[in-house]
Amino acid sequence: MKVKRNWLPNAGRRQKPAQTKGVDMLKPLLLSLFLAGPVMAQTYEVTATDLSDRKAVFATVESVDTLTARTRIGGTIVDLMVDEGDMVAAGDVLARVVNEQMEPQIAAATSQATSLEAELAQARDDLRRAEDLLARGIIAQTRVDQAQTAVAVLEGRLASARQSRDVLVQQQREGEVLAPGAGRVLNVLAPRGSVMLPGEPVAIIASDHYLLRLNVPERHARSIAEGNLIEIAGAALGGEVAQTGVIRQVYPQITNGRITADAEVDGLGSFFVGERVRVYVTVDTRQGIVIPRDLVSTRFGNDFVTLQTSDGTRDVVVLLGEETGDGVEILAGLSAGDKLVQP
Repeated sequence: MKVKRNWLPNAGRRQKPAQTKGVDMLKPLLLSLFLAGPVMAQTYEVTATDLSDRKAVFATVESVDTLTARTRIGGTIVDLMVDEGDMVAAGDVLARVVNEQMEPQIAAATSQATSLEAELAQARDDLRRAEDLLARGIIAQTRVDQAQTAVAVLEGRLASARQSRDVLVQQQREGEVLAPGAGRVLNVLAPRGSVMLPGEPVAIIASDHYLLRLNVPERHARSIAEGNLIEIAGAALGGEVAQTGVIRQVYPQITNGRITADAEVDGLGSFFVGERVRVYVTVDTRQGIVIPRDLVSTRFGNDFVTLQTSDGTRDVVVLLGEETGDGVEILAGLSAGDKLVQP
C-alpha cells in the first residue's frame, strides 16, 4: 500500500531563521551610512563688524512752541474758563476781562447816536418843506441850501457817533482772552478776580506738538547731528510711544558744559511737559565681534563657545558684552576668522 504525500511549494527547502532575515533588511541601510561617511557640523565664521558706541543721557518732554494768552484791555477777570491741563483750540475763550468804565461809555455813545438820529430826521423834514416852498416860489434857494447843509452835517455827526460806539463795543469784546493756538494749558497765571493791565499774561499754552530735548556732554558735541537716530530706554514712556526717534535740531550754544538737541518721537502728545526719560545716542563707531546668542553656552557661571580647530573642537571661555539686534558682542576670547560650531 502506497502513502500519498501532499505537495508543498517549499518542500525540501531549508528555511532561514527570523534573525537572519532582519539582518538582511538592515544591510542596505548600513551600507548607505557607511558610504555617506561622518556628518560635519555646521560652522560659523567669526568676522569683525562696525558697532555703535552709545551714550545714555536724560531727555525731557518739551513742546515745540510755548504760547502766551494775554489780555487786550485793562480790567477785572470775571470769568475763567480753563484750568491747568485742559486742551484748547485756537480761538477758544480762556477768560473774560470786564472794564467797568466801558458800559457807561457805550451807553453815552448810544444816547448821543440816538439824539443825532432824531435831529437828522427833523432836518430832513425841514429840507423837504423848504424844497416844497421853493417850488411854489415862497422862499429863496438860500433857505434850501441851508437845510441841505444841516442834513449833511447831522449825517456826518451821526456816522461819527456810531463809529465811536462801535469802537467801544469792540474794546468790550476784546475783554475775551483768546487762545493763540491749539495745545494744552500748562499754567494759569491770573485767577478770577485779578485786576489786569493791557498785555498782561493770563495763561501759558504748550502747542500740540511735542519733542524730546536732550542735554549731551560737550565732548560729544561733534558726534551729534541732525538726522541721527536715538533709542528710548526700555518702555520708559509706555507702549504707545515709538522706541526710536530722530534728532531734528542741534543748538550751537554750549551751556554748563552741555549742548542741547531736539528729537522727534511719535506718540509724545499725551505725556507731561518736563517728564524725564533716559535715551541712548550714538557718539562713535568701532570694530567689534558679534555672534548669534545660541552659539554661547553658560556653565558654572562662565560663558563658553565651541571652537572648531584642525585637531577637533574645544570649548573656549569668552567675555560677553552688550546684546544687539544681530546677537551678542564678544569682548574677549575670539578673533576674526575663528570658526564656531553649535555647542
